[in-house]
Amino acid sequence: MEYTYNIIDSNAASKLQLQLYLEEYEDLTCSGVATSASEGLNTILKHSPDVVLINLGEEGMEYFQMVTELNQYMPTLPIIIGYATSKNYAYNAIKSGFFDYWILPHNEFDVRKTILRLRKLHPKQDIPSTICLKSYNDYRYLDTKNILYLKSDNNTTDFYMRDGNVISAFKTLKSFEDKLPEGFIRIHQSYILNSRYVSRINYGKSICTLSHDREEELPFSKTYKDKIDALKEILSKTAVKALN
Repeated sequence: MEYTYNIIDSNAASKLQLQLYLEEYEDLTCSGVATSASEGLNTILKHSPDVVLINLGEEGMEYFQMVTELNQYMPTLPIIIGYATSKNYAYNAIKSGFFDYWILPHNEFDVRKTILRLRKLHPKQDIPSTICLKSYNDYRYLDTKNILYLKSDNNTTDFYMRDGNVISAFKTLKSFEDKLPEGFIRIHQSYILNSRYVSRINYGKSICTLSHDREEELPFSKTYKDKIDALKEILSKTAVKALN
């Protein structure tokens, strides 16, 4: 399984050197680059990378504010690694929950140690990354990371994707429930959601809000309240960890 990463770095030389070091690792794939905190925030929300590497530079506090803002939109933060020319931001990085902190210029040995620790502490589960929709002799493969939620209507299930597309399959919701990877949760007779996009749970209105480029509100029913409670506990623990 691969780890995806984003680099946020306004220094072209530093960014290039880091990319060259990371090319050595076949299980790491770059999904986006940015040169500022605002651009970085948009890139992270767009690609949902596993790892974010940030050159704190002279705008370090803006990046810490960006990390705080990510908590408003993401159920779980990516693994964040910061680097700078001094230790000035090390304390803030620790308080913000950074995974590691490097001193520039980039050091191949430091990068290697961090990647090995990443693999050890956050191993990738070998779970299906695609789901196949078959219709007669037509086979369509969907990347499960890009599925926001599934909605059923009698014997038809619609897959709502991150890019706004809606893809229909002529099968019941139940037929997909056990085939989806961990993180997909049945919350209603008609809905299964991808928990990585959950930004809000409103018990008063019995609604889960999903956030990506837009917000979607999905109803949950009392029948599946135990799953909603479990999801809330998982997200709450992650949020507390990120804030401490």
